[in-house]
Amino acid sequence: MTIDERFKYLRLMRHRYVEADRKEKGVLLTEMESVTGLHRKSLIRHMNGRLERKRRRKQRGRTYGPKVDDAIRVISESLNHICPERLTPSLVSMAKHLAAHGEMRVSGELLDQLDRISISTVGRILKRIRQDEPRLVRRGSPRAHRLKREVPMRRIPWDEQEAGAWPFRGGSGASLWPE
Repeated sequence: MTIDERFKYLRLMRHRYVEADRKEKGVLLTEMESVTGLHRKSLIRHMNGRLERKRRRKQRGRTYGPKVDDAIRVISESLNHICPERLTPSLVSMAKHLAAHGEMRVSGELLDQLDRISISTVGRILKRIRQDEPRLVRRGSPRAHRLKREVPMRRIPWDEQEAGAWPFRGGSGASLWPE
């Protein structure tokens, strides 16, 4: 249920709630609680107050500017596009390292921002950066497909007693599994 649907439902229920006595209000609150997923006290506030959504008065601005985006792009490329969870802890050290080798310019403010940035924010920035890059089409070669078919692959039984069991022993071609 979306927020708009929830408020629409509460507006419909308000008429019944206002006309109900104390006992009926408790039953109605229990019903509204199960339908909307809101807590009782929150529902009471909504029933006694206004049932209109309040819009955010002022939109939040960006905390990290284009300099941080550029730094993350350069560091990500130098570390071969690793995931944000592994990239974030090494941002400051890699920025210093790349600055020492002339790959990027680093200021104290940029290092401070790279030190404070969260993993989620790095993930969002990387997502935004990668959307502009063209994606390569992966095509499997017929030769590779043929080679895969020639290699015998099977699951190893879970109760195999012999350590390091392979499908074939030595060069004899004897299989570990009965055919």
